[in-house]
Amino acid sequence: QVQPLEYGGGSVQPGGSLALSCVAPGYSCVAWFRQTPGKERETVAFLYKQRGTTYYDDSVKGRFTISISQDSGKTSVVLQMNSLKTEDSGMYYCAAGTSWFNTCKPQADAYKNWGQGTQVTVSS
Repeated sequence: QVQPLEYGGGSVQPGGSLALSCVAPGYSCVAWFRQTPGKERETVAFLYKQRGTTYYDDSVKGRFTISISQDSGKTSVVLQMNSLKTEDSGMYYCAAGTSWFNTCKPQADAYKNWGQGTQVTVSS
């Protein structure tokens, strides 16, 4: 099993944009989760690669987009985050797994393969 590799993250002012990338070869489902101190890990979005099916948490709909990117022969799943809010801050984790009845599950316990996490800070 290959551990997902995450790229991106950083600090931005409210209203700004950031992009996170995850390289997770061989998995049909790739999801992004975020966690802040004292809170449970929450689902942000997932992508089912074979069909391009996507899911977004209500808190990010219309602002975040998850998609597949091909660059120099490398495939990654990109989470484009626009119109960022302070409440979007947290540690973002990429998780990868297998599909379930031609879709993916949003729950964190459905994923066994996790990246190390990357910090996103939205602050003025």
